[in-house]
Amino acid sequence: MELELLDANPMRRVKLRLAKTEAAIDRRVVVNPRQARAQLAAVRERDPALEGFFACLYYAGLRPAEARNLRLDDCNLPAQGWGSLVLTGSHQYSGSAWTDSGRPDEERELKHRTTRDIRRVPIHPELVETLNRHCEQFPLGVSGRLFVTRTRRAGLPLAPPFQNPVSMGIVHSAWHRARRKALTAKQVDSLLARRPYDLRHACLSTWLNAGVPPAQVATWAGHGIDVLLRVYANCLDGQEDLARGRIEEALRDAQTET
Repeated sequence: MELELLDANPMRRVKLRLAKTEAAIDRRVVVNPRQARAQLAAVRERDPALEGFFACLYYAGLRPAEARNLRLDDCNLPAQGWGSLVLTGSHQYSGSAWTDSGRPDEERELKHRTTRDIRRVPIHPELVETLNRHCEQFPLGVSGRLFVTRTRRAGLPLAPPFQNPVSMGIVHSAWHRARRKALTAKQVDSLLARRPYDLRHACLSTWLNAGVPPAQVATWAGHGIDVLLRVYANCLDGQEDLARGRIEEALRDAQTET
């Protein structure tokens, strides 16, 4: 082009795809355990059939689409102690124009995985208790789905069998009510846990800050370790103090040896 040998720039016809990157999490969205438990308690008071849904996001790091797809057969729920989940897929809302079935949402594989991949996740005793209580109190959906749509648009109850996973509209409405109930007015106006997905961020941040090796957290979360560390780097409390302590210890040991 600089030599004026071409009539037009051929690069304009080349369509470039920008690589997708996940931005680092703003730590202002991450709730602490006390705040998370207060919000779950608020859900239990007003929308008890969804307490387990949000608890899966906070205690097991599930994505909302993975929780929508959760079935009883996927759960190991002992009477007490730790349990586990075996995640086999997700139920995504994409809009009818983007699904093979023409329905607005459909069951798919786990994110960034093939249709045969599964993910095993340990679940804290508090989540085990919550899910056991959920299964005792609320009829399951078709094929044992835990979290289903139980009301019509007007709020009237549906009779079983429950065919559809809980809609994200219902999920968001319940979460907004819980935030207003459990948080201060200033916190409600802030970024703190504004979306249900932020509970997953809080879960993974808690695991990392508890000292769980990043490789293990990445496996449980369904992340690559490089993505995990890049996305959650801002949510690791106390890392600077730990690093300074290690430097001081190394210099102290070196001085002792001389």
